[in-house]
Amino acid sequence: MNDWPEGWSGGNRGNEYGRGSANAQPESARVMRQVRRGPQAPPYGAGVPPQPSYTDGQGYDEGQNGYGQGGYDNNGYDGYNTGQVYGGGGPGGPQGPDGGRGPRRAPNWRRRIKWGAITLVTVLFVTSVATYFWADSKLNRDVDLSKVIDRPEAGDGTNYLIVGSDSREGLSAAEKKKLHTGSAAGKRTDSMMILHVGDSGDTLISLPRDSNVTIPSYVGSTSGKTYQNTGRQEKLNAAYAEDGPTLLVRTIEYNMGLHIDHYVEIGFNGFADIVDAVGGVTIDIDKGFKDSYSGADFKAGKQTLNGEEALAFVRTRHAFAASDLQRTKNQQKFLSALAHQVATPGTLLNPFKLYPTLGAGLDSLSVDKDMSLWDLGSMFWAMKGVSGGDGTSMNMPISGSTGGNLVWDKAKVKTLVNELNNDQKVTVSGN
Repeated sequence: MNDWPEGWSGGNRGNEYGRGSANAQPESARVMRQVRRGPQAPPYGAGVPPQPSYTDGQGYDEGQNGYGQGGYDNNGYDGYNTGQVYGGGGPGGPQGPDGGRGPRRAPNWRRRIKWGAITLVTVLFVTSVATYFWADSKLNRDVDLSKVIDRPEAGDGTNYLIVGSDSREGLSAAEKKKLHTGSAAGKRTDSMMILHVGDSGDTLISLPRDSNVTIPSYVGSTSGKTYQNTGRQEKLNAAYAEDGPTLLVRTIEYNMGLHIDHYVEIGFNGFADIVDAVGGVTIDIDKGFKDSYSGADFKAGKQTLNGEEALAFVRTRHAFAASDLQRTKNQQKFLSALAHQVATPGTLLNPFKLYPTLGAGLDSLSVDKDMSLWDLGSMFWAMKGVSGGDGTSMNMPISGSTGGNLVWDKAKVKTLVNELNNDQKVTVSGN
């Protein structure tokens, strides 16, 4: 019985080792070149035939039926001959040029770019959502416009009432002295503006605090008591001093016939903090002026104002012949410059400047209960647009004065309100 595998018996077997000769003897050590097996080569007797010796990766000879061409090589054992599995002279084996590792695969840049973009978008999304909730939590929604009675119907577009109060709340004695705020008790309004945001252009209207108005019937914001209209004439800022934001809104709506959708208020300290957080605001002053009441001392020309200087600039009225009317113009000019400064890439793309600015601004704002961050953002971009020439800024039309109070031009005011309610381009000019 022949125990040799098919093709290894018969006359094809010679006397050489490796040809299947029954009398085969190993060659001398001088001839035999053993293959260096890698550390993972299975030991003989584990179901794998012993590896033959090689000469340059081939069998001992070029015989037709030897290991080189006929035996294991042609029956599915190429791995033992070439060293591709258990080590040998192949490029991936221990004798390869890379010290045992296969050829390094070229980097897949398309895959890397794809995952890099996905990671970046994910980080931006998470950061944006976190920033939104952080900013939303800072809004002081403590003005309830639902307490305002007998309101006119809302027109097209959105009307914001923006108020700068002279509240000293939170200011130390040293800060009051530094900011020239005085120590008057209570709160009054140093500035009042209506910003209309609509499809036909945005309009910013300053309401002089010395405007002569009628105090209408109203319900006390804290007492709940109804106070009847007696025809009493007061300055507009007296309404705020009497019963705060709700009576101010009620008085403006009654005297103008314009529905106020949202209320935004900022105090002395908050205003100065915002200016300092943004790194100061650059403004071009047409004519220098001084005012011992506000602490203003400015020369003409372009200059960057810090928080203290900015507060003095927007509060000054005693230095001008037009008094409150000139002050409202300066307030519009500065707020537009501030909005433009905040919206620059140097602020928006710099987290070390953006977050302190947002923090200072949102902490110091008082808004109505229905105000969202989206509404606040819309107001901010509208103010920036007005400063860039995309909208209209004006004072309330004035026809004269009585007892030191400024009287509104009723005909022009009626036209102005009609255009705002219908979201039309404003054609009325103010003082």
